[in-house]
Amino acid sequence: MKRDSSSFRPPPSSLHNALVVGSGPNGLAAAITLARAGLSVTVFEANDTVGGGTRSAELTLPGFTHDVCSAIHPLAVASPFFRTLPLAEYGLEWIYPPASIAHPLDDGTAVVVERSVEATSETLGRDAAAYRRLMSPLVADWDKLAVDLLGPLPLPPRHPIALTRFGLPAVFPARALAKILFRGERARAVFAGMAAHSMMSLDQPLTAAFGLTLGATAHAVGWPMARGGSQKIADALAAYLRSLGGEIVTGKRVESIDELPPAREVLFDVTPRQLLRIAGHRLPEGYRYGVGVFKMDWALDGPIPWKAAECARAATVHLGGTLDEIAASERAVWRGEQPERPYVLLAQHSLFDPTRAPEGQHTAWAYCHVPAGSTFDMTERIENQIERFAPGFRDRILARSVKTTVEMERYNANYIGGDINGGVQDIWQLYTRPALSLVPYAIPTRRDVPLERLPSQRLYLCSSSTPPGGGVHGMCGYHAAQVVLKQNKKV
Repeated sequence: MKRDSSSFRPPPSSLHNALVVGSGPNGLAAAITLARAGLSVTVFEANDTVGGGTRSAELTLPGFTHDVCSAIHPLAVASPFFRTLPLAEYGLEWIYPPASIAHPLDDGTAVVVERSVEATSETLGRDAAAYRRLMSPLVADWDKLAVDLLGPLPLPPRHPIALTRFGLPAVFPARALAKILFRGERARAVFAGMAAHSMMSLDQPLTAAFGLTLGATAHAVGWPMARGGSQKIADALAAYLRSLGGEIVTGKRVESIDELPPAREVLFDVTPRQLLRIAGHRLPEGYRYGVGVFKMDWALDGPIPWKAAECARAATVHLGGTLDEIAASERAVWRGEQPERPYVLLAQHSLFDPTRAPEGQHTAWAYCHVPAGSTFDMTERIENQIERFAPGFRDRILARSVKTTVEMERYNANYIGGDINGGVQDIWQLYTRPALSLVPYAIPTRRDVPLERLPSQRLYLCSSSTPPGGGVHGMCGYHAAQVVLKQNKKV
């Protein structure tokens, strides 16, 4: 167990204002919110480094830096909470590629989502006007939408007109909305690529919301990366927390709540299944985890040789072809099958961040969706999809790293069955995370703990298993901490 480089042993009689278990972006966001309010905060992290889903490592060869999980961060720069933090002063620098997303097609061209809605629409032919009508109001309203979309169930919404404009198309299945709005394959395909981040079948209601949200961020804030790796996000959050007096204890895996020092408030950046094991709470049954991911990283001796040269203008590339092909891939995963031609999310950081690889060499990062707990090796299928749009890709591979769903969960215990979102985010579980409640972050207090040991202790969940769900934005932790502060005012 480490506190920075030294051991940490709190005095038995001390009473911390708050403890946070888990140092992912949400755990650190919760700790920062409480520390800014004047509370004494200690964060416990099982691994030797902070970060959760924002860690980087040399996964292939020395000198090649890969993001272990999250890689591109539109929601981080869109986060209303992160925007209030001086993270640049603590080493975080964002790199913005010229374009947000590239989506190659079999005809050798690619649809490119530019920062400009107008410039993007000009490449969509007969769907240009439809794309402008869909995206322009969302981009204009983005600052308003971010407040309601990145929070608990907005009752009442702060910006009802903006939210209504978003909500009317958002409730549709993504495949259906794309076919209603667009006539050509280019617009349908690029929308499908954005919507498939939902990790659900595109025939399910509300999957259009993911395409709309990510499309709006592509234009409103861009899809940047952290210079030097996603670890820099966590490192900046941790450094800022320490500057506020917060403590971070690494190398301490909390197996039971009884291992923690006394505290009035304990926040858990874990999923409901883990909280059940750690704290013994009886949470409502039926919380559902989603599909998993099969993750790959490559060290390359040169850039990816895309047939469509415009793919080199974006760090994020969606591979999957047409709307119907992507929908078939995601539908197969939802049925428990391994897709032959998977939808692949790929990032090429080193084109824009030279710190990621030795001079003249490059990295690539990718994953596809697979059934939860799958151990099937998707290496060949993922690389076939890349070769389809970039012939000669395999010839540039120096080394590769592969992680199945089992290995993803071993890396981060929050990734149950390889689910990187902390639970399904469908229409039934978008805001009812982990259960239907006006205050989903507060957990009922255990009745078997002697009050003399933990006086007035209250427990909270602050992970992506609470609203607004997955993504590197810190809003789950921020909102949970706000509940803690309101509870303290009542005492």
